[in-house]
Amino acid sequence: MSLISTLARLEAVDTGRAQPTATVRHRHLSEHPLILVPLTTAGEAGAPLGALVGTDRDAPRLLVVPQPRDRDLRFTFLAELADVVLPYIDAHAESVEAAERTETDPETGKRVKVEVELCADAPQLIVPSRAGIDFVRLLGRSMRFRRTAEQDPETPHPAPPRVPLLGRWLTHYGERARVPGSALLLALTDVLSRHWATGQSSLEDQHLGALLAWIDPPEGTTGAEAAVRAELHRDAQGQLLCPPAGPATDPAFDNKLLAPAIERYDRARTALAAAEDGLEADDRLGDVTAAEREIRALIERVTRPTWDAVWRGLDLLRELPEGARVEERWTRDRWSFTGHRDRVLAGEPPQPRRDDAVTAANKLAAREREQARLEAQEALDDPLVMAGRRLSGEAFAGEVTDVVMAYSEGKRPSPRPLVTVRTDDRPHLGERAKVYRSLGGKPQSAEFVGYEADGAGDHEGTLVVLRILDKMGRGKEPEAGSVPEKGDAVCFTLFEHEQRGGAKLPDPEQTPWTHGGPPGERTDAEPADPVTEEDVL
Repeated sequence: MSLISTLARLEAVDTGRAQPTATVRHRHLSEHPLILVPLTTAGEAGAPLGALVGTDRDAPRLLVVPQPRDRDLRFTFLAELADVVLPYIDAHAESVEAAERTETDPETGKRVKVEVELCADAPQLIVPSRAGIDFVRLLGRSMRFRRTAEQDPETPHPAPPRVPLLGRWLTHYGERARVPGSALLLALTDVLSRHWATGQSSLEDQHLGALLAWIDPPEGTTGAEAAVRAELHRDAQGQLLCPPAGPATDPAFDNKLLAPAIERYDRARTALAAAEDGLEADDRLGDVTAAEREIRALIERVTRPTWDAVWRGLDLLRELPEGARVEERWTRDRWSFTGHRDRVLAGEPPQPRRDDAVTAANKLAAREREQARLEAQEALDDPLVMAGRRLSGEAFAGEVTDVVMAYSEGKRPSPRPLVTVRTDDRPHLGERAKVYRSLGGKPQSAEFVGYEADGAGDHEGTLVVLRILDKMGRGKEPEAGSVPEKGDAVCFTLFEHEQRGGAKLPDPEQTPWTHGGPPGERTDAEPADPVTEEDVL
């Protein structure tokens, strides 16, 4: 946690209201995102209980599993979920635009630019909290390998046709959510916590109702009071006024309302199965319908407050202007979405249960690179974020007090002007350390030369001497605007603005045996010990 965030939390406690930690919005928000508010059975994370899903604020679609232990009812729930999510995805997959991408020519080995299709936009999925992302990832893992009756007529419990496809998409979204800066799948609590600091812990910030209570408390109350009410206050029936943001449910709701309703549903189904004539069956069918309607009303009762809270949080975020580099990160999300669309259309198999060593290393390196890029871009987009980097000694800002033209040594001298900056910051500058500033959206690098004594004596601050190294054109004299002038306000960072790619990893077939290669099974490998009775409890 940065010093700025710590100070903001302390101020939130003092003022009773969440304090902003950003002046711009650092995540992309689609005009029509798909909102998913899931609910699961207590103690069974893989057993969905219901969900509110849709893109219309006033007309969400309610999906319910009256008996979560019934496999057929769970498949019906997943099929209905696919009927909502897949058309939303397909609508974005059809609209494309021409784009250029750099690829390696297989014949020459050179990097060349080719024109390809890029989806004009990507579908965005938003869940209330971080636990919702875990649920999406779990759903994808449990669905993408399901066999349908068309694929295997003899498979037991065949899945509806579109369920495996939805599983592949949810898996992709779950994996993409692990990439820092990605906005394909967002947890609203994480996005809100990135832009506001509350007076409670980060764990408590995962309760959407409590988080919104700090950010926008009711008139006449403090954030702490409103958060306590959202977390703890109950009605006359002992039910929470603000139910959890899913997928977990409140034990009081499970024990007092949900469990009796499911028990009545089970009894009605048992009676229907035992009905002997048509008239009795009609009566029993009415009982089953009434019991199911009761469960649907209960699920809507606990999910609708969270649904409304998600839209309220999106309204607060939309009031912030979008950061300058947010669109660039969203373009990378569009490339990711387009690539997965192409893999699905090409008939490639589902994502494997476990990545090989090379794929796992590439994913880890990409996430580390995106994390560094995200931190740099947020600081460049937002002066409040940059203030935190300045306090930590990773950047400094000041006024140019002097510019002396100098040149490099060699047969063809190049301009290397010396720029003196007066700053009140305390950057951690070492000998010949590289620093960077944004010039026309591109990083211009400079080299730390040393500190200079202040001859004036009546000015506070430190004089830092820098040597500009690039982005000045190819002429003997620097291009206009490429070198700071006396009196200009400048900001230099000690971190790079663009991240470099790491070393190329070997192909999976060329990895050592410690990492799964070379391909093929060893013929001299000893067989595994047979399973005995002592191995099984």
